[in-house]
Amino acid sequence: MQETKGGGTPAVEPGIIDPFARSINYLRLSLTDQCNLRCRYCSPGAGRKLRRADLLRYEELLRFIRIAVDLGVRKVRLTGGEPLLRHDVLSFITDLAAVPELADIRLTTNGVLLERYAEGLYAAGIRKLNISLDTLRPERYHKITGADLFHQVWRGIERAQEIGFDRIKLNIVALRGVNDDEFVELARLTLVKPWQVRFIEFMPVGGAAVWDRSRYIPTTEIMERISVLGEPAPASDSGISGPARLFRLPGSCGTLGFISPISNHFCDRCNRLRLTAEGMLRSCLLSDQQTDLKRILRNGGDDEAVRAAIIEAIRHKPKGHGLKPGETGDCHGRMSRIGG
Repeated sequence: MQETKGGGTPAVEPGIIDPFARSINYLRLSLTDQCNLRCRYCSPGAGRKLRRADLLRYEELLRFIRIAVDLGVRKVRLTGGEPLLRHDVLSFITDLAAVPELADIRLTTNGVLLERYAEGLYAAGIRKLNISLDTLRPERYHKITGADLFHQVWRGIERAQEIGFDRIKLNIVALRGVNDDEFVELARLTLVKPWQVRFIEFMPVGGAAVWDRSRYIPTTEIMERISVLGEPAPASDSGISGPARLFRLPGSCGTLGFISPISNHFCDRCNRLRLTAEGMLRSCLLSDQQTDLKRILRNGGDDEAVRAAIIEAIRHKPKGHGLKPGETGDCHGRMSRIGG
């Protein structure tokens, strides 16, 4: 395993190289497991929520991130739960944006609080947003999420566009018999909006999700349905790559993204680590293998101990999850704690 060094001309792909030649330069950071929605595929029951003391403090998160950046992490995505529910989150993002060499800070949100927070997020340094939105129909939104808040979310998305965020992505979990009759309508948004509309295959993330094999739809079927709008052409993306394969419909101003963790594994190019809301460092979403970073940080571990834990997690990053449709895998944690 090879570690990049500072000084001289920066490498095109910073990060530590894992045993399978992947450069690990992307961190997904869950700020809280709290959420103001109860989406059926993510958090169907109330469950026990973490206490505030269970969460890593902001100063602990910043310490960890500075060490991770020194090891080559260049992109951080803030997730949850709903990250905008975390107290004083804008101050934390402002401090995070000041970390030298951290090139890219993004936020994933359900959009409920976006209208209120959009200006503050932009001022704090966020330029790219992922917004979960599985339907364009208010009554269906209520059924999926348990909250009658579609119009509030849509106002937040439009406000973000008005402010001028560089990139707005809408995340749609594809569910047969739930929202599959809207795929064309959702894809059509890219003809009039400069957004990336992303279709995500339904993933079996442990017992916290209502995994139903009959709901699963492979990307090939999603693309076939959308093709009534025209043949999607491959599109390129700049920056540190993610799991989505990008396409563009004829005459569109936005793009389509397809994330296929089951039908077309992207494990061979996975460049990410995850830090859960309770301080567990994970190198794979669909594996329960993790390192207790909170214990190291709160029991007197120095920066070298944190650094060693990160390197060890990367050293043991699985080659892939190997899941096939209908399997549940080895992840039994709540998605709201792991970070979406």
